Amino acid sequence: MIKIGMIIGDRYEILEKIGTGGMSDVYKAKDHKLNRFVAVKVLKQEFSENANFVSKFRIEAQAAAGLMHPNIVNVYDVGEENGIYYIVMELVEGITLKKYIEKKARLSVKEAVSIAIQVSMGIEAAHNNHIIHRDIKPQNIIISKEGKVKVTDFGIAKAATSNTITSNVMGSVHYTSPEQARGGYSDEKSDIYSLGVTMFEMLTGRVPFNGETTVAIAIKHIQEEMPSPREYVSEIPVSVEQIVFKCCQKSPDRRYQSMGELITDLKRSLMTPDEDFVKVVDPDEDGSTKAISDSEMERIKKQSHKRDAMEEAMHLRTEKEVKKSAKQSAKKPVKKTYVVEEEPETEEDDDEYEYVYEYEYEYENDDEDDDDDEDEYEPKMERITTILAVIAAILIGCIVLFLVGRAVGVFDFGKETETEEEQEEEKPKVEMITVVGKNVDEVKVSLLNIGLTPEIEYQESSEYDQGIVMKASVKPGEMIEEGSNVVITVSAGSEGVEVPDVVGVSEAEGTAELGKKGFVVNKTENYDEYIAAGNIISQSPKAGEKAPSGAAVTITISLGKDTEKVRVPDLMGRSEEEAMAVLVEGGLQLGVVSEVNNENTDLTGLVCYQSYSVGSYVEAGTKVDISISLGPIQSTFKFTDAITAPTGEEDPNFRGGTLVTVTLMADDGTQLLSTQTSSFPIEQQNITGIKSQTGYILYQYVNVIQAASVGEDGVESGDGVSESKEVRRPVTFVAE
Repeated sequence: MIKIGMIIGDRYEILEKIGTGGMSDVYKAKDHKLNRFVAVKVLKQEFSENANFVSKFRIEAQAAAGLMHPNIVNVYDVGEENGIYYIVMELVEGITLKKYIEKKARLSVKEAVSIAIQVSMGIEAAHNNHIIHRDIKPQNIIISKEGKVKVTDFGIAKAATSNTITSNVMGSVHYTSPEQARGGYSDEKSDIYSLGVTMFEMLTGRVPFNGETTVAIAIKHIQEEMPSPREYVSEIPVSVEQIVFKCCQKSPDRRYQSMGELITDLKRSLMTPDEDFVKVVDPDEDGSTKAISDSEMERIKKQSHKRDAMEEAMHLRTEKEVKKSAKQSAKKPVKKTYVVEEEPETEEDDDEYEYVYEYEYEYENDDEDDDDDEDEYEPKMERITTILAVIAAILIGCIVLFLVGRAVGVFDFGKETETEEEQEEEKPKVEMITVVGKNVDEVKVSLLNIGLTPEIEYQESSEYDQGIVMKASVKPGEMIEEGSNVVITVSAGSEGVEVPDVVGVSEAEGTAELGKKGFVVNKTENYDEYIAAGNIISQSPKAGEKAPSGAAVTITISLGKDTEKVRVPDLMGRSEEEAMAVLVEGGLQLGVVSEVNNENTDLTGLVCYQSYSVGSYVEAGTKVDISISLGPIQSTFKFTDAITAPTGEEDPNFRGGTLVTVTLMADDGTQLLSTQTSSFPIEQQNITGIKSQTGYILYQYVNVIQAASVGEDGVESGDGVSESKEVRRPVTFVAE
């Protein structure tokens, strides 16, 4: 089972869980061998226990590892450890195309086509290596924070489909090709169909076929004609509409036959969107023998002649190339004039361009030409060389003068003043909290929250349970400078494991040694003038102390000597404006600001994520991305009861048949129902999407308390006594 902090493959440290899918969970990890962050995709247990699936999964993943392309999420490694099967992939920070579409409702035509081109280029690279994706959909396309589009999960779909994985695990049937829906053979043109459906969704914000079951949707892919995206968005150009149609032809032979053909048409649609240039080929008609007309033959000859002329003109494009060619034949040109217009991108545009070029030359003696070259070259080079030599001498003199002056103290002005100012600055102080008797994990969090750094020591103890704090180096209530270290002594129980000494060894050696003893390794980084980069500066708990097996040992890795890098500040819990000010003050910049849901209600409206860890060192001017919390995901409730009349306890004077105004209200002020009736109960209601868990039913009516008097003649007199009445009945709604 994967745990945060564990190391797999002797190099990948699991840092945090960043996603989950039908077949696997995805974790952010650090590759300590190459010192980079990666994504580790771990197969879920039900698939790991299927030997046939695992075998195919590894073969396909290894094949995908051979793909290297800017528009593909590259696979770095495939491995297995203690029954855990994993793939190590490029870590792309961004969002899926599916979420991007949901966020924007639908994409502009230009943006959709641009994304489609990048996706096509990635798929083309895979097809050129005989790898078919088989599960192209917006969920498998990632848009990075830099705007780069990348396709993921190459090869994994084939392993899954070959083991008849059910549709709830595999990709949505909304994007499957007709041949895949039939369970038949699928090839590169199946990916083209799925990409066409993805383009449809980018352009319209919806999928072309929908239904209540996966079978119903699959049948629509097989039988029904693809709807036009222009039915939903009228401004979609005809060329883009036709590209989608050609991608989504029922017959694979009528689709684009390669990604290269599709990319050509997509690029052309950006230049001439309203031109109807897409041609759907009928394979039967295309295979028949045709006679070439005289006009077609003449046009072919004309195009051939123009391309020959174009090539000749391009060869004569620069005077340098012409002189070189003439020298080889002991001659040189003396006159040339040419004009070459832009070459057309397609054969259909060829008639619109003219190539006009003139080239006249005579041949003269080559000796004269050589003399000209020498006369032209030598004086200039001599002057340039002399000037550069003088400048270099002046610079060297200045540097030597500065170094000598600094050595004797001439250039040390301002140093003493700066030191005095630094000494005058006092760090803020915080009050130490009570930690004895508490769990070590809780204590570490509490100390970090108030700005103190916990340093853990373990001791054997029969008085305290394992993992409980026995004492601290600072007393409760004592004021201490913010950022100071606090040594807390933690019980290792009656039996503990001795912590090995890893200071001074390499990160990989230290991690392996601690792992052998059963410890979980946490890592931080810092600069050190004496410890080589990559080696361990310090450890906590210290060597020789005893700690319970499975406890965390924090090691600090050397970054080498301090350079011009800047320490990343803590932005968590700050407002966007405050975070920006802190970054600018520290020599950094505010990057992308996004909004996300976060379960911690205290962070609502504040920073809940930053793209660089607190305390890490980055180049000055680095952009730090942040996320602002929208608060927890809003739960919704429903009301599905019948409404009965006021009870005797609520109003003893209520009589049946009275006209009552009934209002159902949520406690957030939302009116859910308002009606009048004299007949109860009101039929069962089915109201959903209520955002408040509680509410009330308000009954408003008029009670007749005393009837009119009746005289001896039997005639009523007087109006009687009545009163307006309101009854409020609390209601608790049911969670959806």
